[in-house]
Amino acid sequence: MKMPLFILLEIIRKEDVVLRAILTTHHHWDHARGNEELARLCPGLRVYGADERIGALTHKVTHEQELTFGAIRVRCLFTPCHTSGHVCYFMWEDGSPDAPALFSGDTLFVGGCGKFFEGTAEQMYTNLTQILGALPEETKVFCGHEYTVRNLKFALKVEPENEIVKKKLAWAKQRDDEDLPTVPSTLQEEFLYNPFLRVTEEAVQKFTGKTDPVEVLRTLRTEKDNFKKPKERPNPQAMLAFDWGLFSPFLEKKFSTWEVDSVFYLLVVRLLCYAPSSAVPGYPGACGCLQPGCGCWWWRVRGCFGGGYPHW
Repeated sequence: MKMPLFILLEIIRKEDVVLRAILTTHHHWDHARGNEELARLCPGLRVYGADERIGALTHKVTHEQELTFGAIRVRCLFTPCHTSGHVCYFMWEDGSPDAPALFSGDTLFVGGCGKFFEGTAEQMYTNLTQILGALPEETKVFCGHEYTVRNLKFALKVEPENEIVKKKLAWAKQRDDEDLPTVPSTLQEEFLYNPFLRVTEEAVQKFTGKTDPVEVLRTLRTEKDNFKKPKERPNPQAMLAFDWGLFSPFLEKKFSTWEVDSVFYLLVVRLLCYAPSSAVPGYPGACGCLQPGCGCWWWRVRGCFGGGYPHW
């Protein structure tokens, strides 16, 4: 079992709740691969999504279909492009003072948008402007990946004079250095610095050399795909492991993908166990010790694993 799934199950146990349903945005393994195991462990579990390729799918949703889970209401928003069956989930609670939330998967990111793997620029333009962009501006955006710094570096290249982009990038870098999340943002904020939502702005059109919004978006995506990835600082614990020769077996013998993934993950987690970190009450450490003061949170190694995911 993958460690994030273990954490989810432990949180469910600690909160003394019953897992009734999963809302899956799309079929890519980094978003849906735990479905089958959860369905096995939780009989009767409902798995929602818009793509038959989603593992353990039980309920196929349609555009603007509404679901209810207790007091929480969910509107399914069909947003094909990243995948042909991608769906976002807009959530709110009637009478609640809290802002609504959008779980945007790989369609809308902080400062960016998803690749057009199975769709077109026309589809993504509709997704961003007519579907997601039409939601209340105070909506909190919870995206599927934290590519914030990388996205904002590209945004700064597109609009080098945009002071809001500069401030947001500086903030995101500081948050990243402190191992703090940059998610969520709000739709109102995204319209100020996300170039994919600013396709009618003069500076963005000047960068692309286009004026038609769809063509601007198409060119932006091509430019982003070719944008040089920033050099990442080597993980000090991983470098220490190489110095100690702990990875030597992997260099001398062929292992299956599962073996490399599992052993490498556990190795890095163990190396991180000594690293001090502020405790997050109620959340177990990646080593499984469940001690409040443990510093080995699974997300601390996201630079070793999440940073290489291809579905951004």
